[in-house]
Amino acid sequence: MLIGIDASRATLSRRTGTEGYSLHLIRGLIQVGDAHRFRLYLREPPPSGLFPPDERVELRLIDRSRLWTHTGLGPVVRRERPDVLFVPAHVIPWPGVGGVPAVVTLHDLGYLHYPDKHPFAERLYLDWSTRHSAGVARRVIAHSRATAHDLIVLNGVPGNKIRVVYSGVDEQLKPVTDPTLLEQVRARLDIPGPYILHVGRVEPRKNLVRLVEAFARVRQTLGNLWLVLAGSVNRRYAALQARIRDLGLEGQVILPGYVPDELMAGLFSGAEVFAFPSLYEGFGFPVLEAMACGTPVICSNTSSLPEIVGDAALTVAPTDTVSLAETLLRVLLDEALRQELVGRGFVRVKLFTWETCSRETLAVLHEAASI
Repeated sequence: MLIGIDASRATLSRRTGTEGYSLHLIRGLIQVGDAHRFRLYLREPPPSGLFPPDERVELRLIDRSRLWTHTGLGPVVRRERPDVLFVPAHVIPWPGVGGVPAVVTLHDLGYLHYPDKHPFAERLYLDWSTRHSAGVARRVIAHSRATAHDLIVLNGVPGNKIRVVYSGVDEQLKPVTDPTLLEQVRARLDIPGPYILHVGRVEPRKNLVRLVEAFARVRQTLGNLWLVLAGSVNRRYAALQARIRDLGLEGQVILPGYVPDELMAGLFSGAEVFAFPSLYEGFGFPVLEAMACGTPVICSNTSSLPEIVGDAALTVAPTDTVSLAETLLRVLLDEALRQELVGRGFVRVKLFTWETCSRETLAVLHEAASI
């Protein structure tokens, strides 16, 4: 087959979960799909070496400054007509792709569960694009059974159209044990001492106000401790800043912003515990990334997270600040429990590989092209 892929999100230099998913999966598809050709549709030239050099891979640059998906990608796909189009990041071009078989990954429906956590215009676009993409696609990929359930119940997507394909974990993420390297990461990010870690965009859905409140309780028992909230800062984080000030934690809560990939293994490995009390996640990459680096994990007991972590993490209700604080203290003070969680995490993370994800995604593309 000639497989067309929307690779526009994979070239971004600051990658979050969706962008990382796009990049790792495209690389994996090229590796496992040796019988096929790939046409990668791009918004901008990729950095050198981003995709593996291969005569089966064609880079197709589409120059559009506005509405790239709909005014750029759509017309090109309708004209060039690959055997199947894969959109790994949520939006199939409007009004469609002219009958070209399409597969889309819909990452989550958090905007329906927590509409107040999204600006009105963003919520409208997410709702429209999800319904449009699910309607046009021949197959829809969901990262988890929880997201598949949401698509069926909340969006009316036929269950026989959905395929659950778990994402992988970056194989470069491994435990960093060299004290010098760990200290270099702390110094670069201005982390004074032992820390609880959260990784993810600093936005309302991540429930960080409650994490800060739980941290304040923990510090009543363990004073020599910091909280690191690593990730790009959303413009709607004034409430978080205010709560940090109210609790007198300006020096103890550290917001380093976006952390480059080369520091992530050291940042995860150096943490005493990884806390992820998100209100809703379609998959939750950071919990597995922390496990890959040998860090014990505490996360929410909602949405996809229990399905992803299995028995390798402690789960709490994300709205229960007292329980979150007590669970953090339990892990921080109980070395045997910490080691048990670390061991279970290493076992759990092996179930999520990009090779498996790529092979299962390729099977979905085959299926869509043959309908």
